[in-house]
Amino acid sequence: MAVGKDSFPKMYPVPGFKLGTASAGIKTPGRKDLVVMEITEGGAIAGVFTKNAFCAAPVQLTKAHIGNTSPRYLVTNTGNANAGTGESGRENARAVCQAMGQVAGIAGEAVLPFSTGVIGEPLPVERIIAALPMAFSALSESGWQDAAHGILTTDTRPKGASVQLSLAGKTVTITGVSKGSGMIKPNMATMLAYVATDVGLEQAMLQVLVNDAVNASFNRITIDGDTSTNDCAMLVATGASGVNIDELPAEEQASFKSALLDIFISLAQQIVQDGEGATKFVTVHVTGGADSSECLSVAYTVAESPLVKTALFASDPNWGRILAAIGRADVPDLDVDAVQVYLGDVLIAEQGGRAGSYTEAQGQAVMDQDEICIRILLNRGNVSETIWTTDLSYDYVKINAEYRT
Repeated sequence: MAVGKDSFPKMYPVPGFKLGTASAGIKTPGRKDLVVMEITEGGAIAGVFTKNAFCAAPVQLTKAHIGNTSPRYLVTNTGNANAGTGESGRENARAVCQAMGQVAGIAGEAVLPFSTGVIGEPLPVERIIAALPMAFSALSESGWQDAAHGILTTDTRPKGASVQLSLAGKTVTITGVSKGSGMIKPNMATMLAYVATDVGLEQAMLQVLVNDAVNASFNRITIDGDTSTNDCAMLVATGASGVNIDELPAEEQASFKSALLDIFISLAQQIVQDGEGATKFVTVHVTGGADSSECLSVAYTVAESPLVKTALFASDPNWGRILAAIGRADVPDLDVDAVQVYLGDVLIAEQGGRAGSYTEAQGQAVMDQDEICIRILLNRGNVSETIWTTDLSYDYVKINAEYRT
């Protein structure tokens, strides 16, 4: 179950970046579950990673490799997270990197591993290594759609975004894919995401850009409040277009950054739309806060409240649950009489209680929609924050109760 249109967009190839997908039979025989990505020599990569203390072996190894080498290949497997696996997990991740290095004729340290799936199970290294040559032989700049399918777990559909724009009189491209449906609560990024551009960027600037983009996109979504052990969001710059960001005028630099942010936001919102069991796409917009922290505290408390989320699933305009969540968001000295709450454009609460103009029919009309905006005005400052979330359905419980079966 998912919200919104199920249509995969046109994906523009990124010169200097190739993707190849194969089946390793990691969890489901015949399913495409192994993706190899190739970065042209001289390209740059930066990323953000989960802050979960039990971060997976591939996350540990990728962080080490990206800091000490110029990575050339990324290897992603689904069906097994290689998390909670201790030293043997790290050895298995190294074995995959060394095997990929042998296939490509490079050092294993120039390979970045990524995994997603069940936590605590040994990585089936032999199956992955056996399938690497197939994925390598499938490498193509047009391999985005197969890769988008190959990185999925409980997702019901692939997620992609792509754009071309003119910079310095040339056409440049930004294209990306992501996966994620459950165990989604950002604490850096969330899930797995890979975005590439053919604009030239130094690694230091690339890191700034991915940090900024993630903070405004993947760090603004939540499905269930659970931060994964395997979260990574990577940004690659091949430079193959011949356009260097440092040589562009400020206006064109701003255009590139805006387009890049749009790609990240699209990929993040697609994850929410495909949240496990989701029937609603919900925007929680908090405005008039004293600072970002209190706005986010209110937004996440509302978005992650089981009572609010189940009311959303039932299309029940039980606005008292929203008020209760705002009240426990630990905002210091909150003046509840100053708070206003809207469902869509309908004012539902003010002056500490139900708005005089509100009717149940108005609230019901909003709650019956697939896409809902909860707008909260704190009226105590000038800061605003927005996050995106889902409802909580029967299917969410079923999917996660049966995840290992």
